[in-house]
Amino acid sequence: MRIDNLYAGYGGTDVLRGVTAEIPEGAVTALVGANGAGKSTLLGVLAGTVPPRSGTVVPADTRRPAFVVQRSAVPDALPLTVRATVAMGRWAHRGWWRPLTRHDRAVVDSCLERTGVADLAHRRLGELSGGQRQRALIAQGLAQEAGLLLLDEPSAGLDHRSMGRVRELVSEVASEGVTVVHATHFAEEARDADHVLTLEAGRVAPTGTAV
Repeated sequence: MRIDNLYAGYGGTDVLRGVTAEIPEGAVTALVGANGAGKSTLLGVLAGTVPPRSGTVVPADTRRPAFVVQRSAVPDALPLTVRATVAMGRWAHRGWWRPLTRHDRAVVDSCLERTGVADLAHRRLGELSGGQRQRALIAQGLAQEAGLLLLDEPSAGLDHRSMGRVRELVSEVASEGVTVVHATHFAEEARDADHVLTLEAGRVAPTGTAV
């Protein structure tokens, strides 16, 4: 994926200012930087939810990307079970109005299993721990079978064990040829990545800037 001279933001303010970068296909890219550096905005542009003001983004895959938001962005009161949450990932293929096919249900089952939340399928999201909820949201992203998986700080607020499981999942997905971009504040996650993109005040930091 190629990003060229990208400007984007909200209202009348540019958050990203002339971002130019390449994101390697089929690898893990860690997007790092301080709060307000533009990480979430860049993920939004890549996901198609934040329109660029100028510049270009050329994707390597024509399929719609899967965007996994932070678990804190999902209200506790939302009356959704884990299975229903993951099944929503199939809407990218079928739309919300069509019933799931046998294949869709098999994909949902597989994603529940690989993220370790199959035994929680009938629980509501608001009843889960932070780590369980984050894995359910990642399962929803995987169910989209996208070529690009975007994760906004997937380990934020998790305990060490849950963080480790999320890191394992990210590595597994990339090993299957999916391009993964995840925002993180954790140095160990950045070190695990194949590629690191550091943002400072909406611009790409010089190569070699410490994480």
